[in-house]
Amino acid sequence: MMNGKAYLNRNAQRIVDAIIADGERYGIAHSRGALGELLIDAGAASPGGIEVGLRMTEICMGGLGAASLMLDQQNEGWPLTVQVQSSQPVLACLASQYAGWRLSHEKYFAMGSGPVRVLARVEPLFDLIAYREDDASSSVVILETEKPPPPAIVENVSAATGLKPEALTFIYAPTQSLAGCVQIVGRSLEVALHKAHSLHFPLEAIVDGMASAPLPAPHPDFLKAMGRTNDAIIYGGLVQLFVRGSAEAARELAEQLPSNRSRDYGEPFAATFKKFKGDFYAIDPHLFSPAEVIVTAVETGDTFRAGERNRQMLEQSLG
Repeated sequence: MMNGKAYLNRNAQRIVDAIIADGERYGIAHSRGALGELLIDAGAASPGGIEVGLRMTEICMGGLGAASLMLDQQNEGWPLTVQVQSSQPVLACLASQYAGWRLSHEKYFAMGSGPVRVLARVEPLFDLIAYREDDASSSVVILETEKPPPPAIVENVSAATGLKPEALTFIYAPTQSLAGCVQIVGRSLEVALHKAHSLHFPLEAIVDGMASAPLPAPHPDFLKAMGRTNDAIIYGGLVQLFVRGSAEAARELAEQLPSNRSRDYGEPFAATFKKFKGDFYAIDPHLFSPAEVIVTAVETGDTFRAGERNRQMLEQSLG
């Protein structure tokens, strides 16, 4: 892996600059906050849309992944599919895209994702990721929320990264928005990487990956919107990983990776969330994975498949 250069943050900044330069096309609004931070509304008071949601996904991946919208004609119920691909999936998904930074102050709460995480390194996950960026001059935070961060959050991020507020960009869109929906469904590869990590599969053995999931209609109710985006991956996601190592190791990963191996599989995510009284962390973490998995051992040429997409659950959740 690369080390020392601001690769993820530099790539992400280029995408941010392009979005700002063509703001009307992307349906965004941008302004400077109280401390000089750049704020981009991608779906709260601004319309946003699918295209900026795809760019948000690529920003989340530090520019090391491609996100696109495909038309799956075999899927009559939900033909629009968000597809992501990365040839550096560990950096793109775990060092950048994973929403692992809890940012809270008084009544404000949001999970932060994006290349800012590799600068802050406040999560235990970075004990296993040696990659660092020592010369970043700017950084980007993606927030799944309808409100911009208050000054206290900006100060927190500034202190953790060593960057002045004016060098920070915060892009926010709620789950209920079209852009928010796209960038959450665009995490189908990331959740597979995170589950592989929780299964103790060596991260350095994952060399490439592609994933897709159907794009559900956004919903104005937060719980229903969150349920739909999670179910799109849990019951409709497909991932293919390319890994080094033995065929046996690839087979074991394929067998354990699908969402149907979770004890909480089998009901809409919104119902599961209610059952655990809104405690997200009480839900079996192994539920968060694509429905269908393909794992290819590149050194032996063997491919293994497990899991299946669950049309009945998609119809129940996505409508």
